[in-house]
Amino acid sequence: MRVSTGMKSELYIARRFAFKPRSASKPTFIVFIAVAGIAVGTAALILTLSIVKGFSAQIENKLIGFSSHFQLRQVQGGLFYPLSADTLRLKGIENISSVTPFMEKNIVLQSDARDVELIKPAMLKGILREKPPVFLEESIIEGSWLGEPESSSLQILVGKPLAEALQLSPGSRVMIISTTNASSGELIRVNDNIVDLLSSMDIELATVAGIYETGLNEGFDDYMVVADLVAMQRFFNADKAMVSGYEVMVHDLETLNDTSLEAVNLLGYPFYGYTVFERYANLFEWLRLQQNITPLLIITITVVAVFNIISTLLVLIIEKTKEIGMLGALGLVPGKISGIFLSQAFLIALVGIIVGNLLAFGFSVFELHFQLITLPQKNYFIKHIPIQMELLDYVMVSCIVGVLTLVFAFIPARVAASLKPGTALLT
Repeated sequence: MRVSTGMKSELYIARRFAFKPRSASKPTFIVFIAVAGIAVGTAALILTLSIVKGFSAQIENKLIGFSSHFQLRQVQGGLFYPLSADTLRLKGIENISSVTPFMEKNIVLQSDARDVELIKPAMLKGILREKPPVFLEESIIEGSWLGEPESSSLQILVGKPLAEALQLSPGSRVMIISTTNASSGELIRVNDNIVDLLSSMDIELATVAGIYETGLNEGFDDYMVVADLVAMQRFFNADKAMVSGYEVMVHDLETLNDTSLEAVNLLGYPFYGYTVFERYANLFEWLRLQQNITPLLIITITVVAVFNIISTLLVLIIEKTKEIGMLGALGLVPGKISGIFLSQAFLIALVGIIVGNLLAFGFSVFELHFQLITLPQKNYFIKHIPIQMELLDYVMVSCIVGVLTLVFAFIPARVAASLKPGTALLT
């Protein structure tokens, strides 16, 4: 048998065995099924990693967008006067990219819709109007971002679930009920009696500037109301400029805990800090649970692909028994015969991996562009399947599938090598 120049005999014969059928049973169809199985398995592995990473990244970005990488507050949640010196010292920390003050206050919202009084508790958060968070600004679905402060009413942004519960729309007026207690953002203190509560009651009028929807429902869209920090201070603290704390963003999340600790040590008592991962620990634990399932899915799909290639090679051995006997009779040693079927496995795996990568890439691009597959946002916090495409995932999955295919192809390869020429030719 003539072999092409520069091509190893095993690889040449393997290619002829796999892709050049010479019998009525057409083993090429079996090879096609094997390639399809590996391609589907490879695509499924890549898409699983891309979706899990995309889901985690989107939820993390939403939680960070709602607050910051970490917050600095004073003990007992008290309000305090911000110092420009503190801001400058914090910005002097190498990993810190921005420091912004914020104010939070527990309130009750009351609206009159169709002669029915609707009341809901909420958290009013004051941030700098001139520096709107990109995430929150892009989440506005009705109305617009906070405009110039008005003297008659406070402009607010309301989450979609809260707006639906109170039947609000852009331009609607709503009453904000709170207390005049300036030292804390609490609505009711434990030691307050009914007389103290009524005497400290404060009622302000607010105008809905816009309605946002982030997909984060419990404790976010259905609870958080956003206002301009300066306007909020004017309405609730008279001429005072007190805040609840500082929101800090960092460059490198890997050193977030160390940066938070350094900032607390820099400001000293009574400041303390906590990261977004500590504040929303339950949600991040849920995300980790989702990620823990991924290895099981990967193992399952890989096992299916491995058994697929083993069964395919065994079928090819049965189909090519006489050819194997002839090769043995011509003096081809068992090691060479084994190499032929290992080369076959390599060729089948290579074609399947390439097709699988193309399938995963094509589906990812198509879904990211058209977003045809939807999810229940109340359960998953997102509307569409999130896909985070990373070259490392494609390379890692391709290498794992290729290596495992060759490792487990050794079994049928040894079966082919063990066939006796006389027995194989008489079959």
